[in-house]
Amino acid sequence: MKATSIKGTSVNEIESALQQSLADGYKPTLAIVFISVKQDRDAVCSILNKERISIFGASTSGEFINSEISEGGIAIMLLDIHPDHFKLLFNETKESSAYDTAKQLGAEGKHVFEHPAFIIASGWLHNDGELIVKGIEEGFGSEVTIFGGMAGDDQALREPIVFTYGKHSSTGLVALIIDEDKIDIKGVATCGWKPIGITKTVTKSTGNIVYTIDDQPALDIVIKYLGLNIDNEPGENVVANLGAYYPLQLERENAPPVMRTAMLGNKQDRSLICAGNVPQGAKIRFSLPPDFDVIDTVVAECTELKDDMQNDADAVIMFSCVSRYLSFGVMTSEEIERVIDVFKAPFIGFFTYGEFGKSKKGKYEFHNNTCCVVALKEK
Repeated sequence: MKATSIKGTSVNEIESALQQSLADGYKPTLAIVFISVKQDRDAVCSILNKERISIFGASTSGEFINSEISEGGIAIMLLDIHPDHFKLLFNETKESSAYDTAKQLGAEGKHVFEHPAFIIASGWLHNDGELIVKGIEEGFGSEVTIFGGMAGDDQALREPIVFTYGKHSSTGLVALIIDEDKIDIKGVATCGWKPIGITKTVTKSTGNIVYTIDDQPALDIVIKYLGLNIDNEPGENVVANLGAYYPLQLERENAPPVMRTAMLGNKQDRSLICAGNVPQGAKIRFSLPPDFDVIDTVVAECTELKDDMQNDADAVIMFSCVSRYLSFGVMTSEEIERVIDVFKAPFIGFFTYGEFGKSKKGKYEFHNNTCCVVALKEK
């Protein structure tokens, strides 16, 4: 399998880069498209469709094919996977729940291949991240390979989009289902964040809203812990960077912690709105601000992933939480560059609003503040 990555800041640049890629007779069958909501998504899809290239697409909060991060641009990976070895599905939630939509997706995948792997992107369904994983597994009938991310929208938090040619949605699911009997897929969800302070208990929560921690207002606990003063800021709700710098770690027995980003703080009821469900009774800890040790952990786990593959990867995809980008700053490019250096393969990635994947000792689940790296190799 041959893969190549192109990028641009306009439709014309992408069209030119595509034609250069095809000039030597290369005939890709699939395009993974990560694109800003500011760009003309339909025009890009039309260009690819004219070349009979299937499209797996998501809007982003930053996209990259190397350590140079673009914001407001377009990044595309072209692959010449045999058409019989993959299938693209696009499901809209409409009147159904995200769980039901994902369950249908899992059932369809089971009928397509005996051993399918799901690479997925979802629209604005952050409240239902766990349900998407559960739905796919329920529809398939057991645990199955699932990696991917929630689309972004340049941090506007309004309308992330997933798409394929002729279809798009802010609440849908797009899935690239790959035959694992033909293509080896291995991945890891890794974060590297270190916990700090004593374990606390979520004493009242509903879905992704945390009302009290240790029977105290959740927002007040966070403000006190971080030494912030947000009550003088205008508006009912405050977009809080505390999730980017000090994410919550949900502790579990016999499994690594799962990260949760606190996106908003409600000044009236003193609650936190997180980018994923936080169960009542959950044990949590805050996280230290990131340093180079965080990147070292990610690189080490990616190195283990590469060593686990019998051959070098043909292509690598990264789904990285936008909160990492916000908190890492200039270190983000180093993390990307070092991951690329591990695999030395064609590469593409984008910054997400949530990640799907499996940690080294965990199960497939929904993550925040995490970096999911997926490697593909034709057998």
